[in-house]
Amino acid sequence: MTWTDQHQRTDIVQTVLARAAIDPNDPGLFAGLPGLDRLFGGIEGLLQALSYRWNNHYRAKLEQAEMEGQTAVEAYLELAAEQPGLRAVLDARAVTVQTTRTRAFAR
Repeated sequence: MTWTDQHQRTDIVQTVLARAAIDPNDPGLFAGLPGLDRLFGGIEGLLQALSYRWNNHYRAKLEQAEMEGQTAVEAYLELAAEQPGLRAVLDARAVTVQTTRTRAFAR
């Protein structure tokens, strides 16, 4: 991956997070993102990258929480407050996936 690709990936992530901060359920959350398919393999790849980002930050928060005598729940809530757009887009996607599975099962 080139530096140009890396910068474009970062731009896509930042755009999605900014949009998610406004409305994580916006149907246009992933619309008009140049290079999305090439750089992430589509929306699912971007969501995987966002999930990876969350997990990395959460692991760091857990380590910090352990040193400071906090619980895992406190670390989670602190990170969610620090990165509301990231948490919101992941939560909104989880609800969408669950709803789709529920509808498929009901058929």
